[in-house]
Amino acid sequence: MNKFEIQIQALSNEHLPAILELDKICFGGLWSKVAYEREMDSPNSEIQGIFSPHTGEKLLGMGCFWSILEEAHITILAVNPQYHRQGMGAALLYSLINTARDRGLERATLEVRVSNQAAISLYEKFGFKTAGRRRRYYQDNSEDALILWLGGIHKPDFPETLANWYVNVCLGLDKSCWQLAVGS
Repeated sequence: MNKFEIQIQALSNEHLPAILELDKICFGGLWSKVAYEREMDSPNSEIQGIFSPHTGEKLLGMGCFWSILEEAHITILAVNPQYHRQGMGAALLYSLINTARDRGLERATLEVRVSNQAAISLYEKFGFKTAGRRRRYYQDNSEDALILWLGGIHKPDFPETLANWYVNVCLGLDKSCWQLAVGS
Protein backbone atom coordinates (compact mmCIF):
# COMPACT_ATOMS: atom_id res chain seq x y z
CA MET A 1 0.00 0.00 0.00
CA ASN A 2 1.37 3.41 -0.95
CA LYS A 3 2.01 5.93 1.80
CA PHE A 4 1.55 9.63 1.22
CA GLU A 5 4.03 11.90 2.93
CA ILE A 6 2.99 14.85 5.06
CA GLN A 7 5.24 17.51 6.48
CA ILE A 8 4.73 20.00 9.26
CA GLN A 9 6.36 23.39 8.87
CA ALA A 10 6.19 26.92 10.19
CA LEU A 11 3.66 29.02 8.29
CA SER A 12 4.61 32.34 6.72
CA ASN A 13 2.94 35.19 4.85
CA GLU A 14 3.13 33.22 1.59
CA HIS A 15 0.64 30.78 3.13
CA LEU A 16 -1.93 33.47 4.06
CA PRO A 17 -4.49 32.62 1.34
CA ALA A 18 -4.46 28.95 2.37
CA ILE A 19 -4.60 29.86 6.08
CA LEU A 20 -7.61 32.11 5.57
CA GLU A 21 -9.34 29.44 3.48
CA LEU A 22 -8.78 26.78 6.16
CA ASP A 23 -9.91 29.21 8.89
CA LYS A 24 -13.14 29.84 6.96
CA ILE A 25 -13.75 26.10 6.43
CA CYS A 26 -13.04 25.15 10.06
CA PHE A 27 -14.13 28.22 12.01
CA GLY A 28 -16.29 30.31 9.69
CA GLY A 29 -13.67 33.08 9.57
CA LEU A 30 -12.56 33.28 13.20
CA TRP A 31 -9.37 35.27 12.63
CA SER A 32 -8.69 38.01 10.09
CA LYS A 33 -5.76 38.30 7.69
CA VAL A 34 -4.27 40.96 9.99
CA ALA A 35 -4.59 38.65 13.00
CA TYR A 36 -2.72 35.86 11.21
CA GLU A 37 -0.05 38.29 10.02
CA ARG A 38 0.40 39.40 13.63
CA GLU A 39 0.79 35.74 14.69
CA MET A 40 3.46 35.10 12.08
CA ASP A 41 5.34 38.29 12.99
CA SER A 42 5.30 37.71 16.75
CA PRO A 43 8.34 36.04 18.34
CA ASN A 44 5.94 34.80 21.06
CA SER A 45 3.75 32.93 18.59
CA GLU A 46 4.28 29.63 16.80
CA ILE A 47 2.03 28.79 13.85
CA GLN A 48 2.52 25.53 11.97
CA GLY A 49 0.81 23.81 9.07
CA ILE A 50 0.54 20.34 7.56
CA PHE A 51 1.18 19.94 3.85
CA SER A 52 1.44 16.99 1.47
CA PRO A 53 2.82 16.81 -2.06
CA HIS A 54 0.02 14.26 -2.68
CA THR A 55 -2.61 16.99 -2.27
CA GLY A 56 -0.76 19.59 -4.33
CA GLU A 57 0.78 21.23 -1.25
CA LYS A 58 -2.70 22.13 0.03
CA LEU A 59 -2.81 23.23 3.69
CA LEU A 60 -4.42 20.23 5.42
CA GLY A 61 -4.30 21.56 8.96
CA MET A 62 -2.77 24.20 11.19
CA GLY A 63 -1.94 24.80 14.81
CA CYS A 64 -0.84 27.83 16.80
CA PHE A 65 0.32 28.57 20.31
CA TRP A 66 1.38 31.68 22.19
CA SER A 67 4.38 31.59 24.54
CA ILE A 68 3.14 33.27 27.71
CA LEU A 69 5.73 33.16 30.47
CA GLU A 70 6.39 29.39 30.89
CA GLU A 71 3.22 28.34 29.08
CA ALA A 72 2.28 27.33 25.55
CA HIS A 73 -1.30 28.55 25.16
CA ILE A 74 -2.68 26.61 22.18
CA THR A 75 -5.02 28.95 20.34
CA ILE A 76 -5.77 26.96 17.19
CA LEU A 77 -5.75 23.32 16.19
CA ALA A 78 -7.66 22.84 12.95
CA VAL A 79 -7.75 20.12 10.31
CA ASN A 80 -9.69 20.37 7.07
CA PRO A 81 -12.80 18.18 7.55
CA GLN A 82 -11.77 16.14 4.47
CA TYR A 83 -8.84 14.88 6.56
CA HIS A 84 -10.53 14.30 9.94
CA ARG A 85 -9.87 11.02 11.71
CA GLN A 86 -6.66 10.40 9.75
CA GLY A 87 -4.13 11.33 12.45
CA MET A 88 -3.50 14.90 11.29
CA GLY A 89 -4.70 16.55 14.50
CA ALA A 90 -2.48 14.27 16.59
CA ALA A 91 0.51 15.03 14.36
CA LEU A 92 -0.06 18.77 14.74
CA LEU A 93 -0.58 18.57 18.50
CA TYR A 94 2.59 16.49 18.86
CA SER A 95 4.53 19.04 16.82
CA LEU A 96 3.22 22.00 18.83
CA ILE A 97 4.07 20.37 22.17
CA ASN A 98 7.50 19.32 20.90
CA THR A 99 8.15 22.90 19.75
CA ALA A 100 6.97 24.26 23.10
CA ARG A 101 9.44 21.96 24.86
CA ASP A 102 12.20 23.10 22.50
CA ARG A 103 11.37 26.67 23.52
CA GLY A 104 11.85 25.74 27.18
CA LEU A 105 8.19 26.08 28.12
CA GLU A 106 6.89 24.14 31.14
CA ARG A 107 3.25 23.43 30.30
CA ALA A 108 0.57 23.70 27.66
CA THR A 109 -3.01 24.88 27.99
CA LEU A 110 -6.03 25.45 25.79
CA GLU A 111 -9.77 25.97 25.74
CA VAL A 112 -12.09 23.59 23.92
CA ARG A 113 -15.85 23.56 23.41
CA VAL A 114 -17.52 21.18 25.88
CA SER A 115 -19.39 19.65 22.93
CA ASN A 116 -16.22 18.89 20.94
CA GLN A 117 -15.76 15.31 22.14
CA ALA A 118 -13.37 14.38 19.32
CA ALA A 119 -10.97 17.17 20.29
CA ILE A 120 -11.31 16.47 24.01
CA SER A 121 -10.51 12.80 23.38
CA LEU A 122 -7.40 13.76 21.37
CA TYR A 123 -6.16 16.12 24.08
CA GLU A 124 -6.74 13.50 26.78
CA LYS A 125 -4.68 10.96 24.78
CA PHE A 126 -1.84 13.47 25.04
CA GLY A 127 -2.23 13.74 28.82
CA PHE A 128 -4.22 16.97 29.05
CA LYS A 129 -6.39 17.22 32.17
CA THR A 130 -9.42 19.40 32.81
CA ALA A 131 -8.42 22.36 34.97
CA GLY A 132 -11.66 24.32 34.85
CA ARG A 133 -14.53 25.64 32.81
CA ARG A 134 -15.20 29.03 31.23
CA ARG A 135 -18.93 29.69 31.24
CA ARG A 136 -20.44 31.03 28.03
CA TYR A 137 -16.95 31.37 26.52
CA TYR A 138 -17.86 31.06 22.84
CA GLN A 139 -19.57 34.13 21.47
CA ASP A 140 -21.33 32.41 18.57
CA ASN A 141 -23.56 30.25 20.79
CA SER A 142 -22.56 30.99 24.41
CA GLU A 143 -21.21 27.46 24.80
CA ASP A 144 -18.92 26.71 27.74
CA ALA A 145 -15.25 25.90 27.24
CA LEU A 146 -13.19 23.39 29.17
CA ILE A 147 -9.75 24.60 30.22
CA LEU A 148 -7.26 21.81 29.66
CA TRP A 149 -3.68 21.67 30.99
CA LEU A 150 -0.62 19.55 30.35
CA GLY A 151 2.23 20.10 32.78
CA GLY A 152 5.81 18.92 33.02
CA ILE A 153 6.90 19.31 29.41
CA HIS A 154 10.19 20.75 30.66
CA LYS A 155 10.98 17.78 32.92
CA PRO A 156 13.97 15.53 32.13
CA ASP A 157 11.77 12.46 31.55
CA PHE A 158 9.41 14.19 29.09
CA PRO A 159 11.44 13.26 25.95
CA GLU A 160 10.46 9.65 26.62
CA THR A 161 6.81 10.68 26.59
CA LEU A 162 7.41 12.58 23.35
CA ALA A 163 9.04 9.51 21.80
CA ASN A 164 6.01 7.39 22.71
CA TRP A 165 3.65 10.00 21.27
CA TYR A 166 5.71 10.11 18.08
CA VAL A 167 5.30 6.34 17.64
CA ASN A 168 1.54 6.63 18.24
CA VAL A 169 1.24 9.58 15.84
CA CYS A 170 3.05 7.61 13.13
CA LEU A 171 0.85 4.55 13.73
CA GLY A 172 -2.30 6.69 13.51
CA LEU A 173 -1.16 8.30 10.26
CA ASP A 174 -0.16 4.90 8.86
CA LYS A 175 -3.73 3.59 9.26
CA SER A 176 -4.83 6.28 6.78
CA CYS A 177 -1.86 5.76 4.39
CA TRP A 178 0.02 8.86 5.55
CA GLN A 179 3.58 9.09 6.86
CA LEU A 180 5.33 11.95 8.58
CA ALA A 181 8.29 13.27 6.61
CA VAL A 182 11.66 13.03 8.32
CA GLY A 183 12.43 16.33 10.02
CA SER A 184 8.76 17.23 10.56
